Amino acid sequence: MVDLSHFLTVTAILILAGACSSKISSWLNVPVLLVFLGVGMLAGSDGIGGINFDNAQLANAIGSIAMAFILFAGGFDTRWTAIRGVLFRGGVLSSLGVLLTALTVGLFTAWLFEVPPAWGLLLGSIVSSTDAAAVFAILRSRSVSLKGELQPLLEFESGSNDPMAAFLTIFMVGILQDPDQSYWLFLPQFLLKMTLGIAFGLLWGKLAIWLFNRIDFEYDGLYYVLGIGTVLLTFGSSEWLWGNGFMSVYVCGMVMGNGKFIYQHGLGRFHDGIGWLMQVTLFGTLGLLVFPKQLLDVSLLTRGLIIAFFLMVVARPLAVFLCLLGSKFEYRERLFVSWVGLRGGAPIMLATFPMLARTPDYQLMFNIVFFIVLTSVLIQGKTLMPLARWLRLDKPLKLRPRVPLEFENTGTINGEMQEFEVLPEAPYAGKRISELGLPAGALVLLIRRGRQFVVPHGSTRLEPHDGLMLLADPEILARVEPILAFEPPLSERE
Repeated sequence: MVDLSHFLTVTAILILAGACSSKISSWLNVPVLLVFLGVGMLAGSDGIGGINFDNAQLANAIGSIAMAFILFAGGFDTRWTAIRGVLFRGGVLSSLGVLLTALTVGLFTAWLFEVPPAWGLLLGSIVSSTDAAAVFAILRSRSVSLKGELQPLLEFESGSNDPMAAFLTIFMVGILQDPDQSYWLFLPQFLLKMTLGIAFGLLWGKLAIWLFNRIDFEYDGLYYVLGIGTVLLTFGSSEWLWGNGFMSVYVCGMVMGNGKFIYQHGLGRFHDGIGWLMQVTLFGTLGLLVFPKQLLDVSLLTRGLIIAFFLMVVARPLAVFLCLLGSKFEYRERLFVSWVGLRGGAPIMLATFPMLARTPDYQLMFNIVFFIVLTSVLIQGKTLMPLARWLRLDKPLKLRPRVPLEFENTGTINGEMQEFEVLPEAPYAGKRISELGLPAGALVLLIRRGRQFVVPHGSTRLEPHDGLMLLADPEILARVEPILAFEPPLSERE
């Protein structure tokens, strides 16, 4: 019988170590994914923790739930205004791009190592999705962003390509279990599951917004409990009713993140924390499944390296260039997108499906996938910044200090808070607040100036790059927009 106090102590240490690993990764200049995985591996049977964990069913359940919360948080943070211009190309990359990657890697694996095509295609499906969260974590640690529409393209692609990879993986597991199953079932099953997934995501997202605005809890904390229930209900009901649960939670998160309801800001912060907790849980659990001694096998090292390099230099670039044909993205931007195909937690989690189904050589496949992820994160993660600089696609990241006050819509005031940035070219830069001509009812709460906040007065002059935090009714904010919203010329936006 497991001692509860010992279990809780070890679990707490792993969570704290995982949470602190984001700082450790910056100090060591390594991607945070490696530190997450390292924490789990150290706790495993070959590490100092000595935990012998080989329960594929439990690992698959933990991984699926963790991915559901991670995708919901990603969808919640995705702004529709940012991705609207790249919606089509991002959708093509997250669907056709994932399929092309799976096909090329799968057929190459089957040809080179003389394994059944279905086995190779399953491996290709598992490693076909990308993890842009790892990319932006690297960029943020260096205070760097990306020019143009590269950032929204990569954010949308990475958030929406995990459902496609999950569908392909489960489909190929079914093929291996039943060789008589036709590959022609792929298209109708894909259309059915993705359509239902999107529909359930839209439905539960809209219903959740309605419920948040109507239920009027006496205790504020229950709104966050309602948010947890929304994620679980969206994922579970979609899977139960033949939809794609991963697509559902992503769409549900996007609907709620772009809607308006009480406690929206707090729910976003809460699910951001839950998302990080699930990242730590996911990588820690998957790290426990790995036996580092097995990774030193020469045959495994050879296969893993060859497939990883083929994925990085052939499969991913081929898929990206084909999917971006005729787009507005320049050659150097397409080249960067090709190299930013970092593999993260999703492939390792998807590798638990073959383990669960006991497909042929499932442990070998899991180890190869794990090695591919490690290679991708190490090589692509370390060369990401030099490539962005070489291609002249990087730009300074605008770091904003923590706001000393937060406005949360609790349904008790008909007002919203919005921030407007004073660009150097804006006609009102250098003017006093009293000279702006703001409509009555528009209250300037604070001015963000560098890393400080200024309490405003009517005589306060606005300096370039100030951030004006205004509180007003939605109707009044609509009248403020023409006064303070300023778009620089297109040639100056980058």
